[in-house]
This record gives sequence, C-alpha cells and structure tokens, in this order.
Amino acid sequence: MLMPKRVKYRKAHKPIIRGISHGASTIAFGEYALKCLAGGYITARQVEACRLTLTRAFKKGGKIWIRVFPDRPISRKPAETRMGKGKGDVAYWVMAVKAGRILFEVEGVSEEIAKDALLQASYKLPMRAVFVKREAL
Repeated sequence: MLMPKRVKYRKAHKPIIRGISHGASTIAFGEYALKCLAGGYITARQVEACRLTLTRAFKKGGKIWIRVFPDRPISRKPAETRMGKGKGDVAYWVMAVKAGRILFEVEGVSEEIAKDALLQASYKLPMRAVFVKREAL
C-alpha cells in the first residue's frame, strides 16, 4: 500500500475539505481519466483497490497514472480505551481530495475498455467520480 517513506511529523490534524481543486484538475498524462465530483478522504486501501481493478481490466495492456498519494496520517485509539492519555497511534494514511481533481489517468486502451474500467474503479471510492477524456486541441 502507498505511504510516505518518512514524514516531518508523525501525527497530523484532519483538514476541512471545502471548495474545488485548483491543481490537478486537467488531464496531464493519459488519454482518459477519472475525476471526482465531491471532496473527501481517499485512503491507501481505496487507491490500491482502484489500481487492481484497472490493471485487471486492461489485461497487461495500457498505462496507468495514479495522481493521488496518501500522505496524511489518521490516528485511532484502541477500542474500549478511557479518554485521555494522548493521541492514538497511526492507523492508516489518507489524502484530502477536493472536488474536480483528477484521480487516475489511463492510456493505450480503447475508449470503451477505459470507460468501463474507470467506472468500475469509481465504485471503490467514497465519493462520486466521472469518466473524462482529453479534449482534442
């Protein structure tokens, strides 16, 4: 699963996700992409599930770019623990995603296969996402 090799601080606050994404809102590498329509957190497990879905659908063809990286730690306290005694240990890693951000890009497969695979991958995510294609200049 994706996680940073090292971080400056072990534990972090959860940001408030509002507004639309200004960076990574256009297709930069591939021909087709998956764009999210709402803000939220994407965990490393969800990114891995989407990646597996895409690679299985392409059957060793095509190229995939993952445009998100879970770099923010989320901590959890153990079950049935009393209040106090500090912040819990890091349980998993997430990335805060704003609406309009490109999550995955693909290339090297037909439009039907790409659309079907990206829609299958969108079912693994906690927010709505749509299939988009690069505009011809």
